Amino acid sequence: MRLTRTLVACTVLALATACGSSGSSTDSSNGAFTPPKLSAQKTLGKTEGTVNLIAWAGYAEDGSNDKSVDWVTPFEKQTGCKVNTKVAGTSDEMVSLMKTGQYDAVSASGDASLRLIASGDAAPVNTDLVPNYKNIFSSLKLQKWNSVNGVAYGIPHGRGANLLMYRTDKVSPAPTSWSAVFDTSSAYKGHVTAYDSAIYIADAALYLMKTKPSLGIKDPYALDQKQFDAAVALLKEQNANIGEYWSDYLKEISAFKSGDSVIGTTWQVIANLAQSEKAKVKAILPSEGSTGWSDTWMISAKAKHPNCAYKWLDWIVSPKVNAQVAEWFGEAPADSKSCDYTADKSFCTTYHAADESYWKKVHFWNTPIPQCLDGRTNVTCVPYAKWVQAWTEIKG
Repeated sequence: MRLTRTLVACTVLALATACGSSGSSTDSSNGAFTPPKLSAQKTLGKTEGTVNLIAWAGYAEDGSNDKSVDWVTPFEKQTGCKVNTKVAGTSDEMVSLMKTGQYDAVSASGDASLRLIASGDAAPVNTDLVPNYKNIFSSLKLQKWNSVNGVAYGIPHGRGANLLMYRTDKVSPAPTSWSAVFDTSSAYKGHVTAYDSAIYIADAALYLMKTKPSLGIKDPYALDQKQFDAAVALLKEQNANIGEYWSDYLKEISAFKSGDSVIGTTWQVIANLAQSEKAKVKAILPSEGSTGWSDTWMISAKAKHPNCAYKWLDWIVSPKVNAQVAEWFGEAPADSKSCDYTADKSFCTTYHAADESYWKKVHFWNTPIPQCLDGRTNVTCVPYAKWVQAWTEIKG
């Protein structure tokens, strides 16, 4: 299960040399940046006998947590590549581990992927060497968080939305908008919960994007100083009504069951678990849409076992395996054929796996950088290091 996504990050690109970024440059013509010159592997060679992975908990199960949950052992038998997995608890930890050069691949979220690309720690990926890539939902391919200038830097793994959950017996009327946790949250003072991460600033920015168009926000991860200040101000106001910021899904379930929390951000898997434990909760995608995550398997530019790494990338997004991962972890699979293999035949409906109209309302996590991701060139956007600083201030 996804236990924590507390994001502690530093700035990327040329303006953030303290993070170890080197060799990248900015392209002011399109608001993007030019990564270090690295080439994707052209052909597959003989497998090296091992592969070292950095992964979120639940992404590389070998039967040690649950004997019935094991897609690592079949991979090892089929490829001869022994899998060594380092479970990371945060995106920042993943970035730091990738810099060591000791790992071959990583399951990076959008808040980490641009940092890995900009620093030269992740190499471009030759999708022709990943046969199952052809089955990946097209809306996940070549996106702002997993590609640069049309070059793929990874293979999409899965996706999920940050939803609004509420106690049906304590919140009335039933909410349809994020206004319930921002503009009218005082009605539930002390019982509002929010995700404990600087990336949550994007949730406030998304709400302002829809409710205060005069701010001109086009992308919740591309905020100039005025837009950023407005989002921070909204979150400081919200802070007075927050009972708890959460990062552990078990604690959030417990808080909703007890009534300590009655409304706030959640994930579909948390809502499902809470309902299975008889909590009177419901989760919705509000009218403004939401933020969300899309994880990407990326290959290290220093990979010592690149052939085994490519074999793993193809394996983990193969229909049957991607279905297993999605169900165990609690997310929508990336492979369009996976829904034929889920044990729960309603799983893909619950997680909106193939509902593209649903995903068009989700703004997936990305790394805020000085070069505005919305393409503006006449302003500088606030980088993620400043988001982290502001988050500390917001929480007081």
